Amino acid sequence: MGDPRPATAAIDDYIASFPSEIRAILERVRSTIRDAAPGAEEAIRYRMPTFRWKGNLVHFAAFKHHIGLYPPVKGDAALRSDLERYAGEKGNLKFPLDEPIPYELIARVVRRRVQEQEEAAGAKGRRQR
Repeated sequence: MGDPRPATAAIDDYIASFPSEIRAILERVRSTIRDAAPGAEEAIRYRMPTFRWKGNLVHFAAFKHHIGLYPPVKGDAALRSDLERYAGEKGNLKFPLDEPIPYELIARVVRRRVQEQEEAAGAKGRRQR
């Protein structure tokens, strides 16, 4: 598969660079994120598809053996417990390609990240008053 994170200008180009079975997964991850954060903007950051909403919301990428999701989720003990088996070294999530991708869990992560971004923006606004 070569470099799993090609430097591209658009998420469409990034997704198109993968074999069809990976493209289908990436498209579904993308639509899951879009549905969970309808106001988020798409971009490429760190050479990965990124959704931005009041800052970087979530990044995702395809690798040889997994789909990576980069949302350092804080709080929400129940969600963190559900994510435990997918936890990577630096707060990232690794969804193995040889298992069903838990799209509803991804949606929960994104909704939580939106909430975290809202809370951070509100706290920042209160400090500036």
